[in-house]
Amino acid sequence: MAEASATFSESWYRVANLRISLRSSVAARRQTFRGERWIVLQNPLRNQYFRLRPAAYEFVARLRPDRTVEEVWKECLDRSPDDTPGQEAVIQLLAQLYHANLLQYDFPADAAQLFNRYQKARQRELQSRLLNIMFARFPLLDPDAFLARTLPWVGKLISLWGALIWLVVVGAGLKVVADHFPALRNQAQGIIDPGNLILLYAGLVLLKSAHEFGHAYFCRRFGGEVHAMGILLMVFTPIPYMDATSAWGFRERWKRVLVGAAGMIVELFFAAIAALVWANTGQGTLHGLAYNMMFIASVSTILFNLNPLLRFDGYYILSDLVGIPNLSQRANAQLRHAAERRLFGLKKEPPPAQTWSEAFWLSAYGIASGIYRIIVFGGILLIVADRFLLIGILMAAACAAAWVARPVIRLAGYLASSPKLERHRLRACFVTAILVLGTLGFLQFVPLPHHFRAPGILRSLEWGQVHNWTAGTVTRLVAQPGQLVEAGAPLLEMANRELDLEIMRVRAHRDEIRARQRQALQEAIPNLKPLESLLDAADQALRKLEADKAGLTVRATQTGIWVGRDLEMLAGSWLAKGAPLGLLVNPSGFRFEAIVRQEDVDRLFTQEFPGAEVRLHGQSGQVLQVSELEIIPGDRRNLPSAALGWLAGGPVATSPNDPDGTEAAEPFFEVHAKVLEPASAVLLHGRAGKIRFDLPGEPLLPLWIRSLRQLLQQRYQL
Repeated sequence: MAEASATFSESWYRVANLRISLRSSVAARRQTFRGERWIVLQNPLRNQYFRLRPAAYEFVARLRPDRTVEEVWKECLDRSPDDTPGQEAVIQLLAQLYHANLLQYDFPADAAQLFNRYQKARQRELQSRLLNIMFARFPLLDPDAFLARTLPWVGKLISLWGALIWLVVVGAGLKVVADHFPALRNQAQGIIDPGNLILLYAGLVLLKSAHEFGHAYFCRRFGGEVHAMGILLMVFTPIPYMDATSAWGFRERWKRVLVGAAGMIVELFFAAIAALVWANTGQGTLHGLAYNMMFIASVSTILFNLNPLLRFDGYYILSDLVGIPNLSQRANAQLRHAAERRLFGLKKEPPPAQTWSEAFWLSAYGIASGIYRIIVFGGILLIVADRFLLIGILMAAACAAAWVARPVIRLAGYLASSPKLERHRLRACFVTAILVLGTLGFLQFVPLPHHFRAPGILRSLEWGQVHNWTAGTVTRLVAQPGQLVEAGAPLLEMANRELDLEIMRVRAHRDEIRARQRQALQEAIPNLKPLESLLDAADQALRKLEADKAGLTVRATQTGIWVGRDLEMLAGSWLAKGAPLGLLVNPSGFRFEAIVRQEDVDRLFTQEFPGAEVRLHGQSGQVLQVSELEIIPGDRRNLPSAALGWLAGGPVATSPNDPDGTEAAEPFFEVHAKVLEPASAVLLHGRAGKIRFDLPGEPLLPLWIRSLRQLLQQRYQL
């Protein structure tokens, strides 16, 4: 797929008579990527690396102070005319080596040029730190001597026996996690509580220190050097870091992969030990520290270290596994080449990819990494702004400068002065203007249908909870679960021996009072009035007891299907007064009670009847149509069912102070949607699901702006 660069160049006169060579300190190593041999040049003074193809290295290696560039190029052309790079490629190669400080040449401007390049390099480093404000690095010391002294002891663990020990410990830790997963999940709810922040940071520092020393010791074990150790400000949080880039010069790919994975290997080992400590300790500092280390190991490994879409460990591991060095740069270069070729008409520019499949994967990686970076950094910005609003604003400004302002300025400079566009500048400017204006016009003026979803729970229009209003022992289940019963029909029968004895006692007491009344009629007329009061009290007590006895037969309060859990196992069980026994559900009609966020409900108020459909969990293939919508005025806090809250595994955040899990963390509006029961499905009372509201078309840009304003107003009152 690659196209050969031009053999001759109009700018060749600029370099043809130069007498240059590689610096004597530059070391060269051979590496193999995807079956092709490469030469890696190392600048030990700045620990930088530069990869060359063999043909390019053959040219560079022949450069000497006593020969001109043109003489060397002609010699290579005579020896191997098919492989020798063209003059344009030589110019680009020498420019790259020059900016990497890998060339040695003797003329008066050399010292000044070196100083200027040093200043520019420092400026680029400062700009890089400002643009990567979330992950700024500050080197502090050189740990190589310490690593060399301790390697004889630590290096024994980087062996087959060390791998076996790692497998045993990590396996034991995974078993602990599997056995105690519910407890681990519950404890995660308090991970960002103010009282836990100190332990969280302590666990982060300990785990990341072990992570970085893992990289360093593996690199030193395989012959590399580590000369930089310092502080990495990850989202303004200082953690240690080490520079083990000397592993890039290893000839064996498996060594480079192991050095890239070493941090995660060591981190998982210590996280497994922390899991064992957590499982065998009670509440306290050590218990909390161990849990935080486990949490950090899982989150950081998945979101950052193992993920190849960010330039952390997973990125370099993937780059070595697929044999594509400088994966991110080549992916961006491939996307830029596609734009230049397809849009600007630059047909002669050689593509970074060597094959069509490589071009596809590079393009896919470049797009995916860009999207993932925005999602991750956007989430980090929200988390930081929730805690420290001013820092979040500064980070947002830095991200806007890095992701919006800087690319726009560079694009403008590229269109105005890039030599590649000399003959295509008008087309490039026209196409760019059309794309920008067309995109903005589409986002601003073209209405697109949109929708939003809200969680909720399905309920019958008529349903009621069944309770027993008299304590007793269940003797017989009259109605079977799932049976349709009429109002007043018996559901189950109970017995209460103490209640029967009490009724017998009250009846005997009433008979005694009546006997005393007859005696008073003959002997003491004045005693009749007090005896009448006692008789009334006895009659009232007896009626109450007889009502309680009638309550031993639990009856249906309405017509519906008798629904209960494990009712067959209640025989012989003692039930306290008011125990919930089940539900009576009228299957003639159902409604879906949805939880709608405040920022979404205003769009419902402005519509007469937006299109809506309901899908239930476990029945997602069945669409339930909605016939009526009712928005309950006023915001609410209490969920219609605990099944919708976090405590029961639902999607709605609940208040940490509510043990029942029915109080939402944020106010919401409740929307009732009457659903039409389809002929091919059976609706079940209490099943959770989601309702989708289809709204009229609206352009995307106003929609995004309104959502952003709602977010800022809701979270930060801006």
